[in-house]
Order: sequence, then C-alpha cells, then structure tokens
Amino acid sequence: MGLHRLPYGTVTDDETMSKHVRRSCILLTVVAIIPSSTVASVKGRPTQLNGYKAVRVHYSPLNKMIMPVRINGQRANLLVDTGSNQMIVNAAAAASFGIRPSQGSLGYIRFTQVNGQQLPVGFAQNLTAGSMSFGSLLVALRNSNQPGAGEGRVDGILGLDLLTRHKAVINCRTKLIFLKVDQTRQMNLSSVAAAEKFTRVPLRRERNGALTVPCSIHGQPARLLVDTGSFITIFHEAFLKSVGIPMEATRVSAHFTRDMARKISAGQINDLKIGDFKTPPSKFGVTALPNFTLAQGGAGISGILGMDTLYNCDAIIDLDSMNLFLK
Repeated sequence: MGLHRLPYGTVTDDETMSKHVRRSCILLTVVAIIPSSTVASVKGRPTQLNGYKAVRVHYSPLNKMIMPVRINGQRANLLVDTGSNQMIVNAAAAASFGIRPSQGSLGYIRFTQVNGQQLPVGFAQNLTAGSMSFGSLLVALRNSNQPGAGEGRVDGILGLDLLTRHKAVINCRTKLIFLKVDQTRQMNLSSVAAAEKFTRVPLRRERNGALTVPCSIHGQPARLLVDTGSFITIFHEAFLKSVGIPMEATRVSAHFTRDMARKISAGQINDLKIGDFKTPPSKFGVTALPNFTLAQGGAGISGILGMDTLYNCDAIIDLDSMNLFLK
C-alpha cells in the first residue's frame, strides 16, 4: 500500500474513543527525523519559552502521540487527539484515578454527548503533565477495549478543550507541545516558520468544534479534519472517485465509533495540496467515512489529515495563531 508510518512501530489507529485498526502485513515507509528549529529540542531537553510550559510527548509502539500525565497524583498516559473535542478517561481506569461518574448531587452535569453517544461525566481534581498544571476539570468516561500495559497503555484522550484553552503549539516531529500559561505572551511563530521554509495553512474551527484545513486534488477543493489521533491520512471514497483517483484493495480495516468496520483501500495521489503546501506524491488511505466524520459543522469534510502526513511534513499545529505549518 505504501502508506507512511512513524519511526517507532506499526501504524495503527487504536484511538480510545473511535478508530481501532487491525494489524496488517503492509510494508510501510520510514523517514529520518529532521528536527525543526522553530520549537526544537536541545540535547533532548525542551526549549524554554517565556510564558509557555513545554511538555514532551512520545510515540508509543502503536504510534500514538502519548502525553505522560498524573491524574489526581496517579500516573497515566493520554492520547493527544485533535480529533476529539474533550478529554475522555477510560471508564475501567477511572476509579484507580479517583474519578467516579457524577450522581447528580455535585452540582455539575451527569452526561455529555460524543459522536451521538451519551457518556457519563466525572470530575478530576488535578491533572498535571511535567511542570504544567491543568487544574481541575470535568472528563467524559468511556468504556474501551484498549489493549496495552505499562508504558504502552492508553488511559484516555487529551482533546481540543484543553489544547485550545492553553493555546497549544504541537510539534509532531520534535515531540514537544508548548502550552501557554501567560496569555500576554506571543510566540510569533509565523515569522520564524517562514524563515525555516514552512508553509502556513490556516486552521478553522467548525461549528461543532472540529479542526479543519483546506485541501485540493486535481484542483477540486475540499476540507480535511486535522486529527492527530488518526493513524494515517484517509480520504472519503466518494470524493476520490469524483476526481478520478483509482483505488486498490489492502489488508487494512478500521473500526470507528460504535464498532463500525470499514475496509481501507489505497489511492495514489500526485497533486494533493493542503492550503498552498504541495505534498509529495504518495498513496493515501481511502474508505467510506462514517456520517459523523463527514458532517463536521457543515464543513464538507472529504477526509482526515492523520499522523503519517503530519509527521512526514514536519507539522506544527499552532492553536494560538490558528495555523498549521508544513514543510
């Protein structure tokens, strides 16, 4: 299939709240790590920026972007997922963190809706990541069949609610996330990124909170959901058919929310542009995306911009200036 992978394992999409992927025997391409000086690490240590807290993340053996955290003082691993609007904790693990479903007597909501599903809500008294304190917050609780143990386990999702609140700058290549703690500070990333030959692509929040960017294939415009929780970039089958992209079968399948299984095909795209950035010719995933993915606030979503493309294009997701930088 020729789909890219990150350098630390087999590409998969074991996102706790949605996509679960079966392993395949596909040979995937690996690229070398080229750190960006925009928000670089120095000898393995985070760059210090006034007004920001730097948090180091890592890619698990299943290629999830993982942020080690403490929930109520207990160690946990959270998937950094820009495709989720809110923080979610695995229901089975919640009790070990001192989180229990609301009984309606504590003065906050008992349920929240995620992709059409009603999920119970719990209260975390304290969430920290390194020296960054997120304080107390409400979290959705969701049952999960998530595999893994020790450092490989995933206990929940860090979503856009916290990432946007702290104007996160996510460097997918150098594995650093900068979180703003002084709202008067400005990073001025655009000028630095331009000097480093990055292309700036405007991000847009849709009515339902989804994060999207413009794209085009054969000049046909569309929008992609920016989703760091997705294992690969996947296009909606009907859209690629409409622009005449042939597809070939693969041995990959994906499971979305509510256990909706989808077979993944591959399509060779030679002229994909994300904003003004032209991606290298490559094979991308193709499937019939579920309606809840396509109906993102009426944005006309035609695909998911996943971690393979974000990583290989040195992506920096800047939720302060609302720009995506690609190189």
